[in-house]
Amino acid sequence: MGKKRIVKQKGGGMNAELKQRALSRATKKKISVGVLTVRATYNNTMLSLADKAGNILTWSSSGALGFKGAKKGTPFAAAKIGELMAEKAGIMGMKEADIVVRGVGAGRESAIRSFASKGIAIASIRDMTPVPHNGPKPPKPRRV
Repeated sequence: MGKKRIVKQKGGGMNAELKQRALSRATKKKISVGVLTVRATYNNTMLSLADKAGNILTWSSSGALGFKGAKKGTPFAAAKIGELMAEKAGIMGMKEADIVVRGVGAGRESAIRSFASKGIAIASIRDMTPVPHNGPKPPKPRRV
């Protein structure tokens, strides 16, 4: 029969090369106050950093850091993105940020915590999660 081979799959964590690439692409523009938008879905977490006028300066997502599949929506992946965005904001000279949160995913809070832990002051946190008022008309009951 022989010995059974066990194949270990890689892709459980963050790719260091992708992190370096993301940091090298940071904008050289200098700003002191900005807006961090966190979009947390069940499958992914996306962060974007903008100036006060709303112009996006940089963005990142858990998929861009090398997380794949179900791992993209985890709080750990969101924390890694938060750290990366804080480093990018530090390169730009940002001291203070307003935070806008959209979505109900698992990475909402951990992304904010890791962003704040890198020394950038948080002025305000707003929850702008879209909520349907009534939604579409429900389907008719089945006739069997």
